[in-house]
Amino acid sequence: LGLDGGSTSTKGVLLDENHEVLVKAYQLSKGNPIHDTQDILGQLRAAVEGQGAELRIDGMGVTGYAKDILKDVFGADVAIVETVAHTASALQLYDDVDVICDVGGQDIKIMLLRDGQVKDFKLNTQCSAGNGYFLQSTAQHLGVPVEEYADVAFGAETMPLFGYGCAVFMQSDIVGFQRQGWTPSQIMAGLAAVLPKNIWLYVAQVPNMARLGRRFVLQGGTQRNLAAVKSQVDFIRERFVGKGAEPEIVVHRHCGESGAIGAALEAARVREHGAPSGFIGLDAAAAVTFTSTTDERTRCHFCKNECLRTFIDVQIGNGSRAEGVEPGAEVAAERRASTVPLAPGARRLIVGNSCEKGLVEDVDDMRAIKARVDAAVKGTPNLLSLAAREAFGRFSPPVVADPPDPWAWTRSRRRRARNAAARAELRVGIPRVLAMYTAAPFFRSYFESLGIPSQNIVYSDVTSPRLYKEGAKRGAIDPCFPSKLAIPHVHNLMYRKHERRPLDIIFFPMIDCVPSEMPSAIGHRICPTITATPEAVRAAFTKETDLFERKGIRFMNPFLNMSQPDLFERQMYHAFEDVLGLSVGENQRAMAAGMEALDTVAEHLRDVARAELSRLEREGRIGIVLLGRPYHADRGINHQILEELQKLGYPIFIPASLPLDAETLEPLFGDELGAGTIRDYLDIDDVWKHTYSENSNWKLWAAKFAARHPNLVAVELNNFRCGHDAAIFAVIEGIVEASGTPFFAFRDLDENKPSGSIKIRIETIHHFLTRHREAIRAEAEVAQQIDRAWHPGMIEA
Repeated sequence: LGLDGGSTSTKGVLLDENHEVLVKAYQLSKGNPIHDTQDILGQLRAAVEGQGAELRIDGMGVTGYAKDILKDVFGADVAIVETVAHTASALQLYDDVDVICDVGGQDIKIMLLRDGQVKDFKLNTQCSAGNGYFLQSTAQHLGVPVEEYADVAFGAETMPLFGYGCAVFMQSDIVGFQRQGWTPSQIMAGLAAVLPKNIWLYVAQVPNMARLGRRFVLQGGTQRNLAAVKSQVDFIRERFVGKGAEPEIVVHRHCGESGAIGAALEAARVREHGAPSGFIGLDAAAAVTFTSTTDERTRCHFCKNECLRTFIDVQIGNGSRAEGVEPGAEVAAERRASTVPLAPGARRLIVGNSCEKGLVEDVDDMRAIKARVDAAVKGTPNLLSLAAREAFGRFSPPVVADPPDPWAWTRSRRRRARNAAARAELRVGIPRVLAMYTAAPFFRSYFESLGIPSQNIVYSDVTSPRLYKEGAKRGAIDPCFPSKLAIPHVHNLMYRKHERRPLDIIFFPMIDCVPSEMPSAIGHRICPTITATPEAVRAAFTKETDLFERKGIRFMNPFLNMSQPDLFERQMYHAFEDVLGLSVGENQRAMAAGMEALDTVAEHLRDVARAELSRLEREGRIGIVLLGRPYHADRGINHQILEELQKLGYPIFIPASLPLDAETLEPLFGDELGAGTIRDYLDIDDVWKHTYSENSNWKLWAAKFAARHPNLVAVELNNFRCGHDAAIFAVIEGIVEASGTPFFAFRDLDENKPSGSIKIRIETIHHFLTRHREAIRAEAEVAQQIDRAWHPGMIEA
């Protein structure tokens, strides 16, 4: 039994032992997934028993928005993410699929496949949601039954041109076209024609569709509408003109129920391993009753989000619990007092929470959940989080300032004493953004070694929605989100930190080049947008009046080249000679202290990573290499994506943490080095000739590392408007996928956090990595069996 609890409809299928569809049912949602599921189960049962047969359910799988609720209520054996369900369903019927396009009532989901697994996934935003339902509601508004949509639309000989994108604008277009005299059939034809533009230009943002592959499978309830299908087929074929290939487009045989089929297939796979089914049975399912409560009594107070949750109290027939059903988010209200009384024999499910702590009512239960999560996180290193902590930590270098001469009552002695006293009082603010995720250890140690107390070096707060909202209005340009964060962080220093205790300096250097361990790279520059951002920040706070001067703060943004030691030393000396009363010797010693801090951080990250890699190899587990940039350690930029993967048991590596010792690199790159393909272990000239950008270079090398290591997979993070990343997207994909290594990407991240899309992506990644790990272990077992079988003979020989 497979069920798809979608946003606008509920679907169900029964598969036989050969995975063929026996019966299917489809109905528009009535607004409650439990009632909708009961209706679907009733329809499936009636279809079987109406033919004189008896229905026995061997297993149950669920998918869709309501999958977690349905799993808990009806005891489903599996609850799988929609992308996996739709992929499994398409691959069950069709071979060599490159693209799956699912258009439902609410969502557009586009799965891009490679070797039978999802390599990338695109989901509409709220602005492009509801396409299927919009077609349906428009037909009803025009007095046309949705089943007759295609017949009416095909009757039009001309049609108005709708703009693609937001449904609100399309609704206003309809009103305008009606005033101009367009008929219902023409309007419906125009709406069907704009659907593929919404799919491929607005959601997927893929103008060159030929690069995705040539075999397309269309599925989802909207594909029941042949007018929508024809517009998509025409659009795809037009995009292949002149590409030297013809697309092959098929509509899924059971397009409306494709997700339900995938859920049933997964349930069958699980049951084939001998696991008992937890399904409560058809009679018990029909007798399920429930009550739901959403008010101030259900609000969660375990974190600052204070989510308004919904309590669903479920009773199954005779009031007993279903055996074998994992209760999931069940409140221990039978043991402790609840703000909402729980009826005897009922189970409570909690929905509407944004984190694990909201799954329960009682503080002790919350602490138990948090303890489990903390234990999982503690046993699974996250080098991204560690890098963020290390970058802005304390290093306590020895003070290298010139000591006063105890025997000389000279002007020099008095000057040194004044400098020491002034430095002890100086307070320096540094924004926690961009290149500081790499360079902050240097600058902190530089300042501390010259006698500025550690507590007087102040970083801006960690990125949060509040911090961004307070300072974002000053920006006059629209760069990438990491760069846009710079103004809010400086605002935080000026209007939060400075107000508590005055700052003397805000230090935000324009860093052009950074130190590198890649000897064969042409250059070591960082992004020019990042380099120039401090100057944009200065302009934002001085364009009308100099707010730095008004607050008594000196804004310092010297241009620095950290990759050339002598030049860097001179630049720092000229920047701080007068401010700190520096001598040349002091500056040299402080520079050495700063470089030592950078080396300490790098060595620590690689030591932790080396130990974890060894553990992965011993235990046959999988780790994730984040292909990102240093500022992706900012939780406000990465949207905690890697933390969620860490909670699932995957250690997180970053390019800067990958070990560089010969013992680690020889098995991965030794053959290529010996063949002369590369000049050294860190050479990327074989895959990318334009090796000017330091962070791009490391992303590419990390992709090579992940592709060659059997226990690593790759996840790429990218921000909207990142020009440096755009140039290497295809290169990175090609590197990783050439070895069959799973590759996933979160692209075009910005200030908006698409929680639904992120959740679906993480569940998709977890599913395929679980299967990938099973395959790795199976291969290892086969290799061991072969070795055991042949080893005695080899000894005799």
